[in-house]
Amino acid sequence: MGSQPSKADIDGHQAGPGPAKTRAWRGGEILAEDFPVAEVSDYLARHDVVVWVDLCAPNHEDLRVISDELGLDPVAVEDAVSRHERAKLDRYHGYAFLNVYVPHVDGGEMIMHELSAFIAERALVTVRQEHGFDVGALIRRWDQSPDSGTGEPTAAFLLYGMLDLVVDLQLAAVQALDDEADAVEDLVFGDAFPVKEIQRRSYRLRKNLAALRRVAAPMREVLNTLLRRDLRLVPAPLVPYFQDVYDHTLRVGEWTDALRDLVADLLDTRLALQSNRMNEVMKKVTSWAAIIAVPTAVTGFYGMNVPYPGFSEHDGFITSLVIIVVCSTVLYAIFKIRDWL
Repeated sequence: MGSQPSKADIDGHQAGPGPAKTRAWRGGEILAEDFPVAEVSDYLARHDVVVWVDLCAPNHEDLRVISDELGLDPVAVEDAVSRHERAKLDRYHGYAFLNVYVPHVDGGEMIMHELSAFIAERALVTVRQEHGFDVGALIRRWDQSPDSGTGEPTAAFLLYGMLDLVVDLQLAAVQALDDEADAVEDLVFGDAFPVKEIQRRSYRLRKNLAALRRVAAPMREVLNTLLRRDLRLVPAPLVPYFQDVYDHTLRVGEWTDALRDLVADLLDTRLALQSNRMNEVMKKVTSWAAIIAVPTAVTGFYGMNVPYPGFSEHDGFITSLVIIVVCSTVLYAIFKIRDWL
């Protein structure tokens, strides 16, 4: 199918259209691959076939075809192509619409890739606006997964593989941000103490954590809805699988919150250390000022234009020099003992 280029995606990379990926399973075996989207209904006419369709940067014609094949609601189709939709799960008659985000951390910068999906009983349609999400990894996960044990064709296991991959990538993003937090911690407690770099990386880290929390927190609601027994969205044999994904989702949220608290503590620690360093500098400056004040006072005294013992004599110069050396040495020793220098 032909398609036209879409606008730049949210991370600034240019999204390009690509051919639709399709696959059909029958009895756990691959029945067909890369068939036209217009044939989806023909495969679904067989009661024992499960179909997956992936659309990347689809245009209106692509969406019209898949909408006609599966009877999708225009509102759901609009959500699939809209940017910045929140992570959610909406139920429609005969299918559900899912929207999630896949984060990717690269050099401290985090990029969000939006992924939408239509979930029917025996069909899963994924919609992407750019190539950031690795569909090949999703296919490999499906191929390497053990039999779901449901005993009948269902798209729920395909959905499990997709959500498991999404949550694993969210965990990987949290791990990368945790490593970045460790790097910032090393900078805070290091001898160099680059203030500007610490401020920049701390701000970027807090921004990334807030963005990750916005897309990870709604995943709890999504998994809770899928696990509700009265809705029957997930077959009973697959409940433990989705429960495992739910546990990982909780871990993402808890880990993100813990990192946010850690970064806040690091910022407070940075301010405290900066204040302590300033106190150390002030102590040294004050100590040296006190030492310098001794020769200033002595030379000022001996510089008075009035007669005094040793005035205009060599003994007066020797006396003033001895006083300067002795007093400065004593002050230096005292400040050194008290660790002011």
